[in-house]
Amino acid sequence: MADYSIWVMEYAFMPSAPVSVMVYGAHNQGTRKMPYGYVLIKGHGTLAMVDVGYNQRDYGQTLEQRFDVHGWKSPEVVLAEAGVKPSDVEHVILTHAHFDHAGNTDAFPNATFYLQERELSKWIWALALDRKFRWLQAATDPGDIARIVDLAREGRLVSINGDHDDILPGIDLRLAADSHTWGSQYVTIRNDGKRESDDVWVMAGDLAYSYDNFRGLDAADPGYVPIGLAMVSQENLLFATDAMINAVGGDYRRVVPPHDEEVGTVFPSRVTKTGLRISEIALAKGDTSLVS
Repeated sequence: MADYSIWVMEYAFMPSAPVSVMVYGAHNQGTRKMPYGYVLIKGHGTLAMVDVGYNQRDYGQTLEQRFDVHGWKSPEVVLAEAGVKPSDVEHVILTHAHFDHAGNTDAFPNATFYLQERELSKWIWALALDRKFRWLQAATDPGDIARIVDLAREGRLVSINGDHDDILPGIDLRLAADSHTWGSQYVTIRNDGKRESDDVWVMAGDLAYSYDNFRGLDAADPGYVPIGLAMVSQENLLFATDAMINAVGGDYRRVVPPHDEEVGTVFPSRVTKTGLRISEIALAKGDTSLVS
């Protein structure tokens, strides 16, 4: 029986994301809907999240418009579908510091946040570069970085240096250095609590945008294809993909890319009255399904 209930909660979406953004080299192959979502984890007497989305004000709103994101709903609205308030969340793992993953930390006043030290220090470095290097900041709100530093000042930031086992019982963090970003990390959930687990899930963050990153676009000759946006290294993205697939025993469907609309068909899902989707990855004993 699962230790944790796990849900992917969509909070906004790009209606027409170029396929080449999601799958490297897929030029002139049209567009897809690209959900924006975070992960809610419930179990062991706590509530945790993987990423927090972005706010819809100030520069967060500017980036929303730049990337043509629609349908944004606040965490209060999205999490209410699970009977949860943002103030109930005790732990937040930030996979990386792009605006759509780390841009709403203020909405979770009682949470402790976990971020790779390399991610924070390298963003501060990048923000200090000459304006000619501003491409590095294309998907980042400098205010988000400042708010993360404030979390450290408040004693609510845990700076992770590399891999870390049991950040919560059965939940491990794995560094994918110099890949999508300098300090991207993914989350491994051993949902039976065993060290050698038969029930492993991986929350990929932006190390994968689509299941196509795991299988390629040619069903007759499957292979890894990285996402279209590597701030650092496509090669490292490929090896991070292999590590995630190996962590789940080879079953790529257990590596969850929240930006993929296909998550809603791989797992039991429903669309809420706001038009946003909830996908149920796992359900712990005694918890009520959010999709049935």
